[in-house]
Amino acid sequence: MTNETPIALTIAGSDSGGGAGIQADLKAFSALGAYGCSVITALTAQNTQGVQGIFDVEPTFIRQQLDSVFSDLAIKAVKVGMLSQPDVITTVADSLAHYRPAYLVLDPVMVATSGDVLLHQSAIETLRQSLIPKASLITPNLHEAAVLLDCPVPRNPDQMIDMIEPLLALGSRAVLLKGGHLSASNSDDKATDFYHDGSSLHRLESDWIQTGNTHGTGCTLSSAITALLARGYSMSEAIPEAKKYIAQAIAHADQLNIGQGSGPVHHFYNIW
Repeated sequence: MTNETPIALTIAGSDSGGGAGIQADLKAFSALGAYGCSVITALTAQNTQGVQGIFDVEPTFIRQQLDSVFSDLAIKAVKVGMLSQPDVITTVADSLAHYRPAYLVLDPVMVATSGDVLLHQSAIETLRQSLIPKASLITPNLHEAAVLLDCPVPRNPDQMIDMIEPLLALGSRAVLLKGGHLSASNSDDKATDFYHDGSSLHRLESDWIQTGNTHGTGCTLSSAITALLARGYSMSEAIPEAKKYIAQAIAHADQLNIGQGSGPVHHFYNIW
């Protein structure tokens, strides 16, 4: 075929409320022009007010899903979200080592907004050893970076910068450290992230947007990067473009009226 369709895969959990996880990933893929496919690692009973239940998918069936999509679809870029169990992480890592997609974006979801750690220590260690070294890019927020490095959560941009080299040392080719939580706590007027491409450090800023509707922000950003990589963007092109997209998705979030809690960002702000 001469007209190749850009295909992106998300490996993550399902959010029944539609704001995060697989559902947010597929919306971001579609909004940015990539065909999305999925491997579901867990089912959640979830809405804008919280998570009421989790049902983990057996690793053997996760492997079957991976084999199914990779054997048929020309997947160029993969996004990996929360993987709660060590054997699930190992299954995904082994499959990705076998199929070798061009790009692997790892969003190491392991800390709730409340600051509670969602993964057991054994799962965190398996993530460090098995999956992070295979990643083209990891996209931790400040709490997740602190867990990965077993250090305090940074309180200012200088402390964020100090984390970059240790994060790179975990083995990924690049790091995007997200500073949104810092802006929220400091009431700053900018949302500041730091991106290290393996050779140099880049500071990325966007206006801080006051809204209570930020559910799925991290999922959406990592998926936006993945979609653009699938379309042929370089990493250095995809990351700032994805940051612009998520900033607009947050800025338009209040146009939606979804649920009674923290609503989702507006993935289709420029389409609806």
